[in-house]
Amino acid sequence: MTHHAPPVTGPEFFDVDRVRLTEVAPPVLPPALVAARDRVWEEAVRANPELFDGPVVACAGLAPDGAGGAVLEWSRATYRHRWLRRLPGAVGALPSLFVGVVQPVEDGRVLVARMALWTSAPGRWQLPGGSVEPPAPGGVLDGAALAREAARELVEELGVVVDHGELELAGLTRARGGGVGALYLAPPRSEAELRAGFAALARAERARGREPELVELVFLGSVAELSGLTGPCADYLVPVLEREGRRTR
Repeated sequence: MTHHAPPVTGPEFFDVDRVRLTEVAPPVLPPALVAARDRVWEEAVRANPELFDGPVVACAGLAPDGAGGAVLEWSRATYRHRWLRRLPGAVGALPSLFVGVVQPVEDGRVLVARMALWTSAPGRWQLPGGSVEPPAPGGVLDGAALAREAARELVEELGVVVDHGELELAGLTRARGGGVGALYLAPPRSEAELRAGFAALARAERARGREPELVELVFLGSVAELSGLTGPCADYLVPVLEREGRRTR
């Protein structure tokens, strides 16, 4: 399965409790494709100067690995690699790998947040989370590293501090666009605590002259409530809300 992007058949949800990650070399792109990708990327940066070509992890393959597990092959890339998917028929357009956090409140509802308009997913409703960064050369990317990434996203986006050991792998998701996400279940917190932490973080960010990545929080208890949101929604929210509904019944 190396170097072949997963079939785009999502949204899919894989109910697994462990994932094994293996690094593979990235695909070699022909010079013409590299040039075309770079042109598309540069156009995107002109439209949104906030975009940054930082290091990211791309998913090179995903498959079951026995009962309750999965194996995920990954490659090192930079953010501009995502813009390959905007080129029709481009070979080597590996999807991104991200982490998301299912943050429930005490009554079983789940926190869903709206992205700021300046981000790469303007106005989209999704779980707190973000792209996975590759480890330093010689470092290890494993389930514990993904949990640490998820814990970091909670701090950066919600102002919520949690030890990564308290996060439980809730499953893997594959979006229609091919992106693969590792979703982690956080311990329940009160809605008041989460809103207060988010408000404090937003004030601190604006005091530094920066706009927060997230601009609004809602707490949803069912898939039907997604229809009440204005704007696009991450397609993995449907299976996540269905799973959480079953888990808390």
